[in-house]
Amino acid sequence: MSIIGTIVIGFIVGLIARALKPGNDRMGLIMTTLLGIAGAFLARFAGQAMGLYTAGEAAGWIASVIGAIVLLVIYGLVAGRRRV
Repeated sequence: MSIIGTIVIGFIVGLIARALKPGNDRMGLIMTTLLGIAGAFLARFAGQAMGLYTAGEAAGWIASVIGAIVLLVIYGLVAGRRRV
């Protein structure tokens, strides 16, 4: 149940991040889910490194969405360079 929960949360976080970031981000459901999962992991790692979270705590929705937006911006920069 933990893996399914992570996938569902990652999908929701990815959708929120894509809705908050302006611009046209062409990616499917799988990439949106992976973006959300990676954003949550990024937020958890950064929060633990800065001492905001302990190892057993969740990163939190806001931090996960911010992490996903950061990854979405990086993805946009990399994908934009590839098209040229």
